[in-house]
Amino acid sequence: MESQNIFDDEVFFEGYRELREGANFNDLLEQPAMDALLDDVSGLRILDIGCGYGRNCASFAKNARSVVGIDISRKMLNVAEKENSASNIRYIQMDMADLSSLEGPFDLIYSSLAFHYALDFGRLMKDCHDLLVPGGTLLFSQEHPITTAAKYTQTRYVKDDEGRVSFKISDYQDEGERHVRWFVDDVIHQHRKLSTIISVMAKSGFEITDCVEPCPTKRAVKELPRLRNDLVKPSFLIMKARRKED
Repeated sequence: MESQNIFDDEVFFEGYRELREGANFNDLLEQPAMDALLDDVSGLRILDIGCGYGRNCASFAKNARSVVGIDISRKMLNVAEKENSASNIRYIQMDMADLSSLEGPFDLIYSSLAFHYALDFGRLMKDCHDLLVPGGTLLFSQEHPITTAAKYTQTRYVKDDEGRVSFKISDYQDEGERHVRWFVDDVIHQHRKLSTIISVMAKSGFEITDCVEPCPTKRAVKELPRLRNDLVKPSFLIMKARRKED
């Protein structure tokens, strides 16, 4: 099955770009947590899966030996090549399902909020394992399974009579596709339980070293008040692992 390329939809692309230009969850919550887990990249060969605009690729390239950024979206890569190019960066339009066609090895595989689109997580983890050097690092973020769980659109944040906010969760045990509206109808995410993610990583030859569910700072909430909801439940899951030595 071919992966959905929603980022090349004109309406979706423009909506997403407008979102990223203002105060947003990525810059205030997800990226700071990813940065905190990122080791020194000096001299490393890096693969960025779902590189988008290439902002992380450009940051890595300042000290890395080489950077390969892949993305399924031609529109995203057009921006990356225009705004975030460097002599040691190579951008490739590619579905993450086709990772096995890449030439490695890499010292670090990095991915920001792309893996919840992967159709086959087991295959993805095997490909990441095979592309990394022994002892190499995998660092990725994705939508948190609590967030992806619900099958049907609903008001999930609720207040009780005293104004206390809680979050309704449903369909958590039922893994598979989730069709949501995000700028356009029928954006497809893949819901996997946290236990599935951990088990598949372990069975694919990874040793998990960190698991983070980012919590917003007071400064971030002040800048973007909607982040207060992440004091109730996490939006993102971040996993860091190393490929076991052969």
